[in-house]
Amino acid sequence: MASNGRTSRDAHANRIPPLTEYRTEAVFPSDSPEATFAFGERLGRHLVGGLVIGLVGPLGAGKTILVKGVAAGNALVDVSGVTSPTFTLVHEYAGRLRLIHMDVYRLKDAGEFPSLGFDEMVQADACVIIEWADRVVDFLPKDRIWIELVPTGELSRQITVTGLGTRAALVLRWM
Repeated sequence: MASNGRTSRDAHANRIPPLTEYRTEAVFPSDSPEATFAFGERLGRHLVGGLVIGLVGPLGAGKTILVKGVAAGNALVDVSGVTSPTFTLVHEYAGRLRLIHMDVYRLKDAGEFPSLGFDEMVQADACVIIEWADRVVDFLPKDRIWIELVPTGELSRQITVTGLGTRAALVLRWM
């Protein structure tokens, strides 16, 4: 028995859960594209390498506007070139970290996703953001941030953010 009166088995039972079990969740209202951009900018200031962010929401929900904000927060000087990679599937932007922006809407099926080189994109010096991530969720790491944009009006959105794992928890401390 340990000197504090607890057995080593008791100490083991009170350990911090495995690192992949951390979960963070918050909901943010956005009343305009500018507010969605500002939310993304705030997120972009906290990015860490190796992070994967999945974006989901209907066409026109503001996914690309949010990515523009993330790019600005990640120190991309000119965000006017940030566009949805709907046809090219992948864009990369310089910044504090490399920002790799994917759009998987046009994939015929999820099985095509690995051929885009996703595993090689997830690196310590990069953050990967995937639009329409619900289509490839089985290929994504467990430690990730999941953002759902739901239109609540012509310009307003509800942004629901779920962080899974320690890397996500690190980034989302500001929420």
